Amino acid sequence: PKPVAAVLWTVEKGRVEATVANTRAASVSACRRAKLSPSQGGRIVALPVREGQRVAAGQVLLEIWNEDLGAQLALARAQVESSRSRAEQSCRLAEVAEHEAARAQSLHLRGFVSLERAERSASEAKASRAGCEAARAEGEQAQARVRVAQAELSRSVLKAPFAGVVAKINGELGEQTTPSPPGIPTPPAIDLIDDRCLYVSAPIDEIDLPAIRIGMQARISVDSFPGRRFAGRVRRIAPYV
Repeated sequence: PKPVAAVLWTVEKGRVEATVANTRAASVSACRRAKLSPSQGGRIVALPVREGQRVAAGQVLLEIWNEDLGAQLALARAQVESSRSRAEQSCRLAEVAEHEAARAQSLHLRGFVSLERAERSASEAKASRAGCEAARAEGEQAQARVRVAQAELSRSVLKAPFAGVVAKINGELGEQTTPSPPGIPTPPAIDLIDDRCLYVSAPIDEIDLPAIRIGMQARISVDSFPGRRFAGRVRRIAPYV
């Protein structure tokens, strides 16, 4: 009989994968998103960004009218300078008075000055030193007022807490903006997202849950990029179905 043709295959080791697919369409969102509003209301006087613009951390996004706060800060700084000058003058006088008190005490011990004169010089020195300390305390209070004024002024400027993309702006120049109080659903002034990290929420059949572990690799496909696969990793498994 004629020999029978045989097809030979080389056997190799390979990887067998078990996959679990989502049961419905998944949703894609940014890992970090901030809906920002100023902590106090006011009229928008600066809006240096636009929707879709990429911004750096700390970049100014919005500013409300704050000329009154700027004036308060300038006044507080002027008070600091005035307090510093008074403190320097008071403390110089205190040093002179203490030197005179020490001199009067020395002269009294040598019999050249009466006890009354020495005690009066000592009292004047103590009063001068108290005036010096009071002037220094006033200067510290003035510095505190500057910090308060700076904090108030900073609340009128909305800055990016992280680098990202401006997704939405609610407001225009000249319009009034208000803070978003807790419990009241008001639109934020600026919606900022960090698109460097994306989070995919995928519904999975409860039967497949035992096969999924945190840290497992995942492959993601989206309709906007047909034929492409993106690598991911399981970060969280919801404790409910």
